[in-house]
Amino acid sequence: MASRLAFLFVAFFALTANADVSIDCGSSDLYHMDDNYLSWTGDDGLFQNSRSEVVQSSNISHVMSTLRVFTTRKKNCYSISEYKGSLLLVRASFFYGNYDRKSSPPSFDMHFDGNEWATVKTSLDELVYYEVVYVSKSDTTSICLSQTHPNQFPFISALEVKKLDSNMYSYLDPKHALFLNSRVAYGARSTVRYPDDAYDRIWGPATVGSGITSVASDAIFISTVDAPDNPPQAVLQNAFTISSTSNSIGIIRGFPDQKLPIYMNLYFSEVTELDTTQKRSFRAYIDSKPVSGPIIPPYGEVTEMSINFTASSNTSFLLFADPDSTLPPLVNALEAFYISDRLTDGTDSKDVEGLSELQKAFSDVLQVFWSGDPCLPSPYTWEWITCSNDTIPRITALDLSSFNLTGELPDFSSMDALVTINLQNNSITGPIPDFLGALPNLKELNLADNSFSGPVPPSLSSNKKLKLVVSGNPDLCVSSKSCQTTSTDGTTTSSSVPSGSRKKSSKLPVILGTTIPIFVIFWALVGFLLHHKRKTAAIAAVTTGQTGGANRPGGANNMAGKTGGAVINEIKVSFHDQTTTENGDQENPHQ
Repeated sequence: MASRLAFLFVAFFALTANADVSIDCGSSDLYHMDDNYLSWTGDDGLFQNSRSEVVQSSNISHVMSTLRVFTTRKKNCYSISEYKGSLLLVRASFFYGNYDRKSSPPSFDMHFDGNEWATVKTSLDELVYYEVVYVSKSDTTSICLSQTHPNQFPFISALEVKKLDSNMYSYLDPKHALFLNSRVAYGARSTVRYPDDAYDRIWGPATVGSGITSVASDAIFISTVDAPDNPPQAVLQNAFTISSTSNSIGIIRGFPDQKLPIYMNLYFSEVTELDTTQKRSFRAYIDSKPVSGPIIPPYGEVTEMSINFTASSNTSFLLFADPDSTLPPLVNALEAFYISDRLTDGTDSKDVEGLSELQKAFSDVLQVFWSGDPCLPSPYTWEWITCSNDTIPRITALDLSSFNLTGELPDFSSMDALVTINLQNNSITGPIPDFLGALPNLKELNLADNSFSGPVPPSLSSNKKLKLVVSGNPDLCVSSKSCQTTSTDGTTTSSSVPSGSRKKSSKLPVILGTTIPIFVIFWALVGFLLHHKRKTAAIAAVTTGQTGGANRPGGANNMAGKTGGAVINEIKVSFHDQTTTENGDQENPHQ
């Protein structure tokens, strides 16, 4: 499935799977470097149903100055090449910047690999971004935008995919994803990211609250070797603390009203080397219940605490000093994530395989229309398919009518859950494939108004449970014994000349062309020598000239007795066959 799924995406970045990908959406730049020394590439030319726009704001980074907006189709996707099983951090950024001069920032949905990610709520003049961490299930990952409100068109300013160390976020079950809630560097004066953070995670500074003191570490070097999630040293060089051991530090990050599963990392590093009379020891409490043992921050190193819990807007998360501690608690950095529902495995691999065969055969047309997972999420199933409600959905209907498809049908027999297939009004050529008659669940098959040729497979024509429509295929034979052509109005007509006879009738003008001059010469000689036998000789000459077609069905034995009548009748038969062929070349209404 993984190798075939790549065919199902509109915008495909076939980049090295080990490399990070940074896409400057709406930009035509092939490559440029930003102020953080990150390399970016534009997405110009990747989509045919989008526009590149420039924001109205001037005080913004080069990357955020352009965006790509999608005004058609309910799902538009980017696809990035990655190794299956890679731990990925994906960040999507949105800066509206009043690009359309309507002062109306839109809202829309975003998905990854067929899973719901977020409802994007953009701002008039502020940058909004969303992050997700997950394990890729195939060798591509797709990020899709979907319109949810009339006249609120999805857009995107930047898309980044970072490959993380496989040991990071080890609490993450590969069956779930982590949606970023917050990532904070306490005491930092500015945002920390690449190159300080090798993975370009964005650590924002925190606001100093009442009773909170910001302190700086005097350690020259802080080792992070014992922290599995590799926090950058820059976020450990400062911390928040309080003045008294009798007080607590509250970690409150604005969780929503309903209870949600949370995954949180906290990082602790002592800011000064303590003497023998000093001790800093504290514990974490959720809703007044201890959730950790004693936390003793090391100097010049870091201790990482990871915890899963359920939280809502009423949840309290506090750091309290132990009774024997002489110093109050401190905290250097925090990461908090929402834990997703179980991730989908996507549309059934057999259906994906069949769709990829169709897309390869008709790539000039279907490449434009197909993007993301075919069936999922269910509100955004492709318009031209119908899917089952199974956990791993199957495709039950395929409607490619009037898609301007040309060429022969490929083998998509792996789509064995199909109940309905509609390929009407295209320019599909060649024989009707036998595999269609072997699809076990097929109930309706519409092949009308195409250019199929040859016989209809008996597995289709004799299937009484199948509603089969093949009208409008002039070169199609309804059986292998009798080559009957179907007219455009659905009626069946039988030709009086089998295929072998048609080839012979085409030679008749040559036979007539050679017979008539011989007849004239013979007439002249006989008339000169035997004038009184002229009429008898002429009749004999005509009889000799017609022996080449004497045994043809519908040939000389059916001709009029006069030579002129025979010629006209044969020419009519010949031109009748040619007219049928010419009418069989259907005019494509979509060209």
